[in-house]
Amino acid sequence: MNRTDRLYALVEELRAVSPRPRSARWLARRFEVSARTIERDIGALQASGVPIWAEPGRTGGYVVDRAHTLPPVNLTAGEAVAMAVALHRLGGTPFASAAGAALRKLVAVMPAADVAEAHRLAGRVHLIGDGPATPVPAVVADAVTARRVLRLTYADRSGVASTRDVEPLGYLGNPRHWYLLAWCRLRDELRCFRTDRIVSVHPLSGRVDRELRPGDLDIPHERVRPLSLV
Repeated sequence: MNRTDRLYALVEELRAVSPRPRSARWLARRFEVSARTIERDIGALQASGVPIWAEPGRTGGYVVDRAHTLPPVNLTAGEAVAMAVALHRLGGTPFASAAGAALRKLVAVMPAADVAEAHRLAGRVHLIGDGPATPVPAVVADAVTARRVLRLTYADRSGVASTRDVEPLGYLGNPRHWYLLAWCRLRDELRCFRTDRIVSVHPLSGRVDRELRPGDLDIPHERVRPLSLV
């Protein structure tokens, strides 16, 4: 761990236990450095304005003022899109405008590369109506984000199961269900797989290079709302 990362981690460690103190010796063991290094780091943090003070005594140590420090905001692309999906369901409520403003503030402090990835992921999410409540398997969600080929065992509406290798391209959500939009290699065409009918799913080694185009969805354009981060 480099010094910059350690300084951030020191503040977060002290915030987590505040108002209880952490001794220099305890922190030295935690970060695998000397107590003298911890003392220098604490001094640097204090000099930069972080409200840390020392509590004397056998059980004393360093304490940070939790009320005057904030944790760093480091949303991943997936976390930003998850918030956008959740905020979509606030449409029509008194808090819709405030929620949108909150998301824009969070996106504004994300690193540029993460913002770009979040916009790419959001572009693969299409919503109809007020948004679905059914769950999406974690492996499916990870594959859409990582653009990884999947092998699905999928049950049709009659309960008959089949195995398909698919290229995940995005999601479609209506008020009742999530659907995985994927290129089915068995049928050689775009298919929608209702996520609650996926019996099992396994990631494969292949990577997805295909892109989903708006015209690929056989749904009237005015019915579909793309997910937005702004």
